Amino acid sequence: MKNLFDSDRVAEVQRRLAQLRPNSERQWGKMTPSQMLAHCSVAMETALGDRKPPRMFLGRVFGGMVKRKMFGDDKPLDRNSPTAPFLVVREQPEFEAERARLSTLVDRFAKGGPAACTAHPHTFFGPMTPGEWAILMYKHADHHLRQFGA
Repeated sequence: MKNLFDSDRVAEVQRRLAQLRPNSERQWGKMTPSQMLAHCSVAMETALGDRKPPRMFLGRVFGGMVKRKMFGDDKPLDRNSPTAPFLVVREQPEFEAERARLSTLVDRFAKGGPAACTAHPHTFFGPMTPGEWAILMYKHADHHLRQFGA
């Protein structure tokens, strides 16, 4: 499965980040490119354990069922997938600063390997292995880069 412990996938994500522009048109959703970059950075900080959001009630009920589907294949995330409230970015952050932040976090995650992943449960999916975090972080980045044609 594609994941951010694979150096080829890391290079792919970094290349696609470099292609993104402040005025890239979104294919779906409501975020701007700079909001998307900040959103992805918060998700990556969560995977690294820098943020520790609580479990969501819906995740406790449906998380296990959705998790099996999420990690069963390389199918991309669906358009307009729901997001946890703590991941919603309302302000308009500065594009280049956010791109640099996300690029640094992607490298930190990849270079840190399994030891860098949090043991804190995912807000929706619950407990996750480092391999699951690596798959999810790739799928999440891919989803949002596709959202803006990168």
